[in-house]
Amino acid sequence: MPKITKPMAMRVKAAATAAFLVLAAGPALAAPPCVKTTYRHADYVVCRVDPQANDIRLFLNKADGEPFGHFNWVKESLEKEGEKLIFAMNAGMYHEDRAPVGLYVEAGEKLAPLNDNDGPGNFHLKPNGVFYVTSAGAAGVAETSAFEKLGADMTYATQSGPMLVIDSDIHPRFLPESDSLKRRNGVGVTEDGDVIFVLADSPVRFYDFASYFRDELNTPNALYLDGTISRLYAPALDRNDPGVAMGPIIGVVSAE
Repeated sequence: MPKITKPMAMRVKAAATAAFLVLAAGPALAAPPCVKTTYRHADYVVCRVDPQANDIRLFLNKADGEPFGHFNWVKESLEKEGEKLIFAMNAGMYHEDRAPVGLYVEAGEKLAPLNDNDGPGNFHLKPNGVFYVTSAGAAGVAETSAFEKLGADMTYATQSGPMLVIDSDIHPRFLPESDSLKRRNGVGVTEDGDVIFVLADSPVRFYDFASYFRDELNTPNALYLDGTISRLYAPALDRNDPGVAMGPIIGVVSAE
């Protein structure tokens, strides 16, 4: 074996360091940092996304018109286009045929109208609201009546309910001592414009879920997406949750 001199060793170390930095920078730029954490003795996964630096999309139907239903179908569809699914979760209420209950906009096309009807269930626990991404790449969460007044050009939007946090106030119907404990997922947007997706891996009540968004994540507006069936795709955490077919799916996409 040839003798390794000090200058050679320094060059090898420098090259290895440079390679490490490139590898480290790649995923950091491509993937939102999903982390596991706890709040009030409940387990959460939190994914923070800068919408200006990450491609946030909604997915409903495959090219043949059938609903995707599962993360793997979205993943495989993107791979055919040379793209990669970095992160995904279910994205709002849907009917038995998996059609959205409320407003749904995908790639600038409105596939379902805004729904301000009264009715049963969580969707109609008003105020409900909309998560959206504008054509300029800004993201937001707005209570339904406020969203109607925005008039912005929406590239993606999904309506769900109830709102969790409205202008820094917890939804007035949530009870701190409620015995309704379920897995839940939702989305909030910080004052700086970052989007924060959250999955409660432990059963939680609405009040505690909303408190986490407001008091820990500092999102003045946050929206409930679903519960019980809430699922997560986060390969960085070795997560690809199985389950029944879903309706709308939200995800972050990068080039391969």
